Amino acid sequence: MAQGRCLCGALNYELDGPYSAMMHCHCSMCRKQHGTGFATFVMAPAGGFRWISGEDRLLRYKSSPRGMRSFCTVCGSAGPAVMPEYGIAAAPAASLAGDLGIKPQSHIFVGSKAPWDAITDALPQHQAYPPGIDLEGVHRPSVTPREGVTEGSCLCGEIGYEISGAPMRMMYCHCSRCRLGRGAAHAANVFYKLDQFHWVRGASLVTEYKISDARFHTVAFCSRCGCKVPRPSPERGIVTVPAGSLDTDPGISAQAHIFVADKAPWFDITGPTPQFDAMPPA
Repeated sequence: MAQGRCLCGALNYELDGPYSAMMHCHCSMCRKQHGTGFATFVMAPAGGFRWISGEDRLLRYKSSPRGMRSFCTVCGSAGPAVMPEYGIAAAPAASLAGDLGIKPQSHIFVGSKAPWDAITDALPQHQAYPPGIDLEGVHRPSVTPREGVTEGSCLCGEIGYEISGAPMRMMYCHCSRCRLGRGAAHAANVFYKLDQFHWVRGASLVTEYKISDARFHTVAFCSRCGCKVPRPSPERGIVTVPAGSLDTDPGISAQAHIFVADKAPWFDITGPTPQFDAMPPA
């Protein structure tokens, strides 16, 4: 049995094993909701799921004819999904505490992965659903790139933004706050100067949750669909952009994994990107 929670602690639940599968999903909807290159889900029998508290704080957004995505209305963390018609419960692995006794078994929907997301491990890759699942994916329209402009939006499309010029840097952060807030193995953030960024639409739909004991750490998300969206920081003169919310290529890849001393026990870092136990040297 594993205990799950959101970043603010409003959502609390339990999920009993045995855990039948764990997969990294690179579809555009997962990328937008979690703000990262991929979301990681663990599956278990539906009867093993129990709410402890906070179900009244959960909002569900119908992302496709068959798909329903949930999130905490306080902090925006992705919530679990119980699918009795399939007999399974699925939870973001990053929201579950401890060693789950299972590791990711494959990558799915790599046919729509982000251009900045490099898969460097040896796990099997599937263009869409894995074999044995007789379903078709949802095809979302692509955005035509414009020179000198990077565009992004939320999952429901009500929030949109544009960024001019090149980014300052991009990082993968494995700290527990980022993992809980994004419901993913790590955050994927692109940083720009504040004057490069502007909202195109929907700024009034942005909800922010700041961790009380953190100096800057604040999560921004769409109050309608739960998608992670940029967070302008006037006090620092920058904007933090969840890379998964981007619709066009920022022209950069991650320069470092940071706070790897706090990474999820079920996630193995592979590839040549430098790793730092905490923040990298200035």
